[in-house]
Amino acid sequence: MKLAPHLHRLGNDIVAAYLIDLPDGITLIDAGLPGHWNDLRRELDAIGRPLSDIRGLVLTHGDSDHIGFAERMRAETGAPVFIHSADAERARTGEKPKTPMGPARLGPMLRFLAYGARKSAFRTRYVQEVVEVADGETLDLPGEPIVIGMPGHSPGSIAVHVAAVDAVFVGDALTTGHVLTGRTGAQPAPFTDEPDRAMGSLDRLAAVDASWVLPGHGAPWHGSPADIAAAVRAV
Repeated sequence: MKLAPHLHRLGNDIVAAYLIDLPDGITLIDAGLPGHWNDLRRELDAIGRPLSDIRGLVLTHGDSDHIGFAERMRAETGAPVFIHSADAERARTGEKPKTPMGPARLGPMLRFLAYGARKSAFRTRYVQEVVEVADGETLDLPGEPIVIGMPGHSPGSIAVHVAAVDAVFVGDALTTGHVLTGRTGAQPAPFTDEPDRAMGSLDRLAAVDASWVLPGHGAPWHGSPADIAAAVRAV
């Protein structure tokens, strides 16, 4: 789905990944679930770009609902997969601490599980090779993505600022659609390793200059990062 010039979303409000389509190539942000590979191919067909135009994939963190088609893309295109060093092992193995599930309602939780089943969530391939990045790096990819450390949801959670599309991609640093309760609007994300640390990381997001804030779950936020950070804190 096209959100703005050169900016596309794969998936939906349950699980989303993003595609940045620029003349010098394509940058992907997150890889959703394995079944989003088909969404990627359809979006590429719609914009008339081949798989070979993908220059790289940046993961906001290493959880399974964000690395979905990453290994397939890496194997089939040779494009590198970038992730913060603190989450590299999570992306390679799936190992992570157990966190409390928190509040949940049966209907939304079943919708999340059913969507995951349709998108092959239970057949995740972990990423065999990653390129580790650090806070503050500007990546040599179309759009020159800037890595912003946002630890809390996981140790290596990042936001990715791409000024070329006036957007910051936040993964699970926050959510606008809680997959377990069905509540919409800006709020903390579930399954967060260190909730207090995640809230503190919102200060870094608030300092970004962008018109789009794009989470891994929930509707796109067309507004300032400072406003959405304040809205999450107010919940």
